[in-house]
Amino acid sequence: MDTGSDVVWLPCHPFDCILCEGKYNPTTIPNPNPINLTTATPVTCKSRACSAVHHSLPSSDLCTIAKCPLEDIEISDCNKYTCPPFYYAYGDGSFIGKLYCDELSIPMSSPTLILNNFTFGCAHSALGEPIGVAGFGRGTLSLPAQLANNSPEIGNYFSYCLVSHSFDTPRVHRPSPLILGRYTMDEKIGYTDYGYTPMLENPKHPYFYCVGLEGMSIGKTRIPAPASLRRVDGRGNGGMVVDSGTTFTMLPLRFYETVVKEFDKRVGPVYKRANRVEERTGLSPCYYLDKGGSNVPQLLLHFGGNSSVVMPKRNYFYEFLDDGKVKRKVGCVMLMNGGDEEESGPSGILGNYFQQGFEVVYDLEKKRVGFAKRKCASLWDNLNQH
Repeated sequence: MDTGSDVVWLPCHPFDCILCEGKYNPTTIPNPNPINLTTATPVTCKSRACSAVHHSLPSSDLCTIAKCPLEDIEISDCNKYTCPPFYYAYGDGSFIGKLYCDELSIPMSSPTLILNNFTFGCAHSALGEPIGVAGFGRGTLSLPAQLANNSPEIGNYFSYCLVSHSFDTPRVHRPSPLILGRYTMDEKIGYTDYGYTPMLENPKHPYFYCVGLEGMSIGKTRIPAPASLRRVDGRGNGGMVVDSGTTFTMLPLRFYETVVKEFDKRVGPVYKRANRVEERTGLSPCYYLDKGGSNVPQLLLHFGGNSSVVMPKRNYFYEFLDDGKVKRKVGCVMLMNGGDEEESGPSGILGNYFQQGFEVVYDLEKKRVGFAKRKCASLWDNLNQH
């Protein structure tokens, strides 16, 4: 499930995955084999879906690629020619797929939701992406967008609550709930309201959920964010993307260095830097926590719309045992350098490590993203009871 992309795709038979060793364990998946298409219909080169998946190329160009004759293109009679294969890339993988339509049924309490013309990608070859992705971005082919055509109350409002990362699979006892539509819960549970921030429109990357980051606070010191994080310009550059499919939170170089310097100013005098761990992991700064107890300052994110989110320490400071010659407890800041501000595209990414322990809601009608602190495993149990 990926809010940073807008295509739903599955591995189809025959399926070849390059560099997928160790990426997943087939024994943990109910149906790990590539699917055999039986009832699905190929999408035509004339369709809006074909144009959308090919980055808005006109249907005349796509039908030409599909070898539709000129006379048929001129009279718009290319229905028997299928949409050409498309290429889609992520930060850590890619695939080549073809578009199909089929009936999709989503089991609900009552009745089962049926989408008659659900459009999805079928991949026969992929790089580092063996299972498939449910794109939840803002594009027309995303799962929420296709749901909204049939049931706006479900497709235009969804949320998820990510259970804590642990890097130790047996410790994860509950899945992370994904909620389509709104829900009501017993007031006795005491859920807090969401803090909302407006979505920013991005003309170049319309499927991103971009928000404005106004600044970050380390302890009581507030560090203003650069203009590139606060807004998106006319060329689609800037803003912070809320992305469930990226692990780390990334900030532009100078802002990252300022935040890390302020953090080190408070933590460096107390704990020794773990330089060897930094070289091995790529995380920085890291510290040896030999003195017991981690004296780590609080971190806050300040978003547009006067919304501030207090980060739990485990979201931005990961503690673990370093397996060196002597086992030592180490803590690392979970932020990464996202490069120069001059680079095109979004300036920052709010990754899923920062999102753990929050219910993150996407309100597409009011064009806003909300955050509310939750015990996600308990939310899973409560939703299943209701």
